[in-house]
Amino acid sequence: MKFRRSVIRVMTLACCMLLPLLAQQARKAPTDIKPGSITYEDIAYPYPVNYLPLTLYGQDVRMAYMDVAAAGSPNGHTVVLLHGMNFGGFYFGGPIEALRAAGFRVVVPDQIGFGRSSKPVIPYNFHDMALNTRTLLQSLGITKASIVGHSMGGMLAARFAASYPDMTERAVLYDPIGLTDTRWEQPWHSAEEAYKATMARTPDQAWQAAYANIERYFPDAWKPEYEQYVRILYAPTLSSDWPRLAMVRSIYQQITYLDPVVHDWEHIKAKTLVLGGEKDGQNFPALARHIADTIPGADLVLIPNAGHVPHIQMPDIFNRELLKFLKM
Repeated sequence: MKFRRSVIRVMTLACCMLLPLLAQQARKAPTDIKPGSITYEDIAYPYPVNYLPLTLYGQDVRMAYMDVAAAGSPNGHTVVLLHGMNFGGFYFGGPIEALRAAGFRVVVPDQIGFGRSSKPVIPYNFHDMALNTRTLLQSLGITKASIVGHSMGGMLAARFAASYPDMTERAVLYDPIGLTDTRWEQPWHSAEEAYKATMARTPDQAWQAAYANIERYFPDAWKPEYEQYVRILYAPTLSSDWPRLAMVRSIYQQITYLDPVVHDWEHIKAKTLVLGGEKDGQNFPALARHIADTIPGADLVLIPNAGHVPHIQMPDIFNRELLKFLKM
């Protein structure tokens, strides 16, 4: 009898683990999605987008950005919002409104290779991204700013703050990735391997991959409106320009492996907040605490029941904590 109950428990557990995977594999790509621009011209941005011309590795490119003035009386401070790997500045509409309402000027760049910026095939790294962001701020006459980076942008915020302390008023590492140096934990995979695997996907497989990518950001709290971000990831796979973006993504997805920032944290001099959802991965709270302990004088705030994107999932709490820190 005991053996039978054990078998039932094991089978029940296996079914619970298998059902989400089967559901994911059963998802079919929607037929109402049109081919999307690889430079996101068809994606609505909350404010007008401007462009900064740059030359990188012998290629003329342009960096997209939003420069949003404070609402009402300016407080004299600027906040820079740095996006994550699967996004562009378009998803920061909520934080932009909260910040400008509090008197901040808000600058939101799309890093080269992302959003509405150019998609050159170049060696992507955080040093170039930080330098490009610095060049953008200098072109706008901004000498000092608070740097807020989400996900991959959290890694970039660490690199920027460590590299340009004189320009960094405050730093916020918001649900950053790259929490450990994985170079000694997993083998190297070339961009060519990743590119071939990506291009071999059927439309249904591309949709499933995009869905899984976004779904993991909202553990136990998926809402139908989150599917818009899946569609944004998927639409360019239908474009004739998809091979270029697929190669660009295959290259910049290596950044967390090639260019870790774990050694940057101890060199950050600006007052820093490590901010994130407590459900952003099983070990995120402990790893976030390690970051906060490594950065001199850093604060740590974990948002209960939130996943990887609290500014979308729990905007009121996120905005409150962000503004509280920036106004200190």
